[in-house]
Amino acid sequence: MLRRSCVPVLALSTAICVWSTTASAEVKLPDVIGSNMVLQQGVSLPIWGWAEKGETVTVGISGQTVSGKADEDGRWKVTLGKLGATPDDKPLEMTIKSSSGDSITLENVLVGEVWLCSGQSNMEMGVGAAKNGEAEIAAANHPGIRLFWVPKERARQPVTDVAADWAVCSPKTLGSGGWGGFSAAGYFFARELHKELKVPIGLIFSAWSGTPAEEWTSRKALAAEPSLKSLVGQYEVSSLYNGMIAPLIPFAIRGAIWYQGEANVGRGDQYQVLLPTMIRNWRNDWGEGEFPFGIVQIAPFFYGGDGTAEAELWEAQLKTVQTVPNTGIALTMDIGELNEIHPKNKQEVGRRLSLWALAKVHGWPVVYSGPIYKSMAIEGEHIRIAFDHVGGGLVSRDRKPLTDFMIAGADKNFLPATAEIDGSTVVVVSDAVTKPVAVRFAFSGTAQPNLANKAGLPAAPFRTEKSMSDSPQSGD
Repeated sequence: MLRRSCVPVLALSTAICVWSTTASAEVKLPDVIGSNMVLQQGVSLPIWGWAEKGETVTVGISGQTVSGKADEDGRWKVTLGKLGATPDDKPLEMTIKSSSGDSITLENVLVGEVWLCSGQSNMEMGVGAAKNGEAEIAAANHPGIRLFWVPKERARQPVTDVAADWAVCSPKTLGSGGWGGFSAAGYFFARELHKELKVPIGLIFSAWSGTPAEEWTSRKALAAEPSLKSLVGQYEVSSLYNGMIAPLIPFAIRGAIWYQGEANVGRGDQYQVLLPTMIRNWRNDWGEGEFPFGIVQIAPFFYGGDGTAEAELWEAQLKTVQTVPNTGIALTMDIGELNEIHPKNKQEVGRRLSLWALAKVHGWPVVYSGPIYKSMAIEGEHIRIAFDHVGGGLVSRDRKPLTDFMIAGADKNFLPATAEIDGSTVVVVSDAVTKPVAVRFAFSGTAQPNLANKAGLPAAPFRTEKSMSDSPQSGD
């Protein structure tokens, strides 16, 4: 029979699985399919693994039985039919049997919602490093939430497996590991969904601090975009896609949440192409269609310079949401810490992501976004700004005059402006600009504006001279 073993490839500090002959029969599963896992409700479920060439493998769960045969390379795959969500305390058992008599039994399997959580350090930041981290970990007894932590691995080519296990969420499992434990943004997102949907939630956590988006995107996808071809030759490009995303495919997921962008600040124009390319890459390779993809806006932080580099990254994130179907954004303009690139209020990040998921994935009638620029109208010496997602009305969250608005005439010299709420619009004016043509709002990395909607969600930054209002918003 064939047994997989893993050997290190030192060039990229990764493990690539190879095949060696052993005397004993064995059917093998990838680690993402294991005891304590959550299966995605309501979709077809690919189950795969390895066995001796030509061997028949049969998978059974909840009254279903399907069989498949291992191919020339020893890989087999079957597809289970749709399953309904299970109660947290009513787990299932899955059996995998080969025609040679080998078998595996997976225990404590639930069916609910499965989300991939990826990105760089703000996704990697653990619950213990977040606000009230110690208390949050101590209270984390949630048997209906399951955790799968993908090890950090780089690879030159896509690998087939990762070395990890599903775990039941508890203070011990949530708080273990480096930098505060399991992803805070991911956990607080899952906790909100579990509370509201009352179904099991599975989180696949695959993130690495300091990594740019091109490392999470395949070389094939990058090479297909003319403006991104220059990235392909860089040494670590695609290495995280190969080592930390590819081995998860095609495990059925509901969607993905993505908290990344700090490593791409300074390349906002490129990110407008790169992020949609990465999303399309993942969706194409998963083969589940345009699955939901939630983006966390990177929070205000002083990166140096005049602050526009981060604002341009925000612009790229927002443009992605406005042009790529089935995407959403959790705005963070009010919860940043200007001297800390890793703001601690990950509870609110998770809650805002959950609002988007409840509204756009599950159809709940909840306000899920802060105000987003829609259009402008010049009215003499004023400019009137209209918004989508006013959420019952516009407000100043601290009840003080609106901040971070600027206005310019034809010379594009932007000066501080006075702004006042007028119904669902904002009127912007400056005595120094009598013939205004453009407005900017919070277009600086250090901006912490107070414009919000009545649901308490902050407005997104914008600049009207490079308007994205003509692009359809996927969230509407």
